[in-house]
Amino acid sequence: MRIFMTDVKQISNQGEIIRFDSHYLPDCRSEYFEPEYWQQQNAVIGSALGRGTTHFIKAGMHELVLRHYCRGGLMSKVLSDQYLYLGISSTRAYQEFKLLKRINELGLPAPTPVAYRIIKKGMYYQADLITLKIANANDVHHILQTRSLTQQEWEKIGETIALFHQQQIFHHDLNIHNIMLDNQSKAWLIDFDKCAVKGGNTWKQKNLDRLLRSLNKEKVKFANYHFQASDWQMLLDGYSKI
Repeated sequence: MRIFMTDVKQISNQGEIIRFDSHYLPDCRSEYFEPEYWQQQNAVIGSALGRGTTHFIKAGMHELVLRHYCRGGLMSKVLSDQYLYLGISSTRAYQEFKLLKRINELGLPAPTPVAYRIIKKGMYYQADLITLKIANANDVHHILQTRSLTQQEWEKIGETIALFHQQQIFHHDLNIHNIMLDNQSKAWLIDFDKCAVKGGNTWKQKNLDRLLRSLNKEKVKFANYHFQASDWQMLLDGYSKI
């Protein structure tokens, strides 16, 4: 696992700031953050809908994830993808990229950050992030629509969350959509927008409560959702092992 910040290069040009890991992208141009560019290269291998559209891209030896930062909630009606600019270190892309670097240093299972772009427009900015795609993995929400998880899988999810909590990594939106399992039954956490290193312990139970609410919410929405109370206990058993 690579952790060297010296591989991070910066390009600045007319209100645009790009930072990228040169190990994965020897160079990085503005068009790399535009889905249309990759579509013209026939390099888009998939997409997923969330607050915006996330694109999966084949770039040389690497499969990448390109995400444009978009707002949720009421503010999305006014400023769908614009945020108040208070300096580069206050931008969401900078903070997520930096946190993912830290998480990778700790050896925790999360996406590897590759590049981000900030475009300043007056008082506001827009942002994009590129990470490595987690190989052979599906989000647990979609898995639960087709089958039950094994005891080992539930426990592995609990263990993984506990490892993040042990390192004081607070996941702002810990829900079942943001947990993945790969074909080796390894659990991963994704989407670290607005997440942070956070002191104390009181938030950790609230983090777990949020995940349980998301599971119960999906069980109400989907008639054949493969989740029950005993599954949650298996997750907690795994969490308690760390």
